[in-house]
Amino acid sequence: MQSMVSASLAWLLSAHAWAAHDVGVLVWSATIPGQVAMRRGLEAEAEKINAAGDQPVLSLHTRIAGDGPKGIERQVQQMNTLIDQGVDLLIVQPTDNAALSGPLRRANAAGIPVVAYDQYITGGDLAAYITSNNRQAGTLDGEYIAHRFPNTQTIKVVLVEYPHVSSTVERLDGFLDALSAQQQPFEIVGTYKAVQPEEGRRAGQAILRDFPAPGSVDVVFTVNDGGGLAVVEALAAAGRREILVATIDGDPASVENIQDGALTVIDSAQFCGELGAEAMRQGWKVLQGQRADAHVLIPTFPITAETVDQYGGWDGSLPAAFVKPWPSSTPSWEPRLEVVSGPHP
Repeated sequence: MQSMVSASLAWLLSAHAWAAHDVGVLVWSATIPGQVAMRRGLEAEAEKINAAGDQPVLSLHTRIAGDGPKGIERQVQQMNTLIDQGVDLLIVQPTDNAALSGPLRRANAAGIPVVAYDQYITGGDLAAYITSNNRQAGTLDGEYIAHRFPNTQTIKVVLVEYPHVSSTVERLDGFLDALSAQQQPFEIVGTYKAVQPEEGRRAGQAILRDFPAPGSVDVVFTVNDGGGLAVVEALAAAGRREILVATIDGDPASVENIQDGALTVIDSAQFCGELGAEAMRQGWKVLQGQRADAHVLIPTFPITAETVDQYGGWDGSLPAAFVKPWPSSTPSWEPRLEVVSGPHP
């Protein structure tokens, strides 16, 4: 009898050990290519984790918010629904820093850990936050642009920004601070908002309308390729090839523009696949009862005509260290993930 009880207990323990963890995955966009690459990286890492054991241990329940204000509203509903369903973990790419505050607090109250990637969520507790080093991305753009102009010239800058999420705000701050650090005088002559292709098309047409004369703009800085590529297309179609464009993301089309000398001179690229994979790795730590790293930064890479051959794409591995061929307060680029704060309590 005792042996039968022991055998039953062993079976129950084994079944519990191999029970799949339900992981709610909230994705922002299915149309912004960099974000699609982040999802690929996350799902590939989950497949690795499942393949490492005798049975799968992760079951992903993925929801896509979609672009624009409707996407923000939809993601709030999706997160609340997954909380109601009692998932074991939420991995979230927020559409808006503040909109998910309520659902985050609900998850905290329900004891469901939340890992955010790409963007932050305010107003609650995150088990981990993984993002690209967005301030570094803007800094790389700013210092490269500064070296393209004499510091006796006040350059006329147009900003294509997006103030609703942390990553794009940090990119803009890094860009402007780098111009100042390199003692490059500048004047912001126009500001527009875009992170998605349709917004970028509208911004591009508005720039051409507001600054029709050649020489009225020296530099356009776009906070991502999702909107920035459409801006470049509009400027190129209008023959405004005197404008230098600095952008962020590493979209293959933007890399091609750099190679072809088509307006874009620098694109500080994300390693999107690695970003998604690291979010899954940190989430897996939490599910195993380990302490996650509270804040992890994935480095960004400055793609220019001088460095483009070293970049392996969104899904590629981090390149080797190199010395930047332009003035910089940090002359060497290093392929290091940075843990900003230690293990989350």
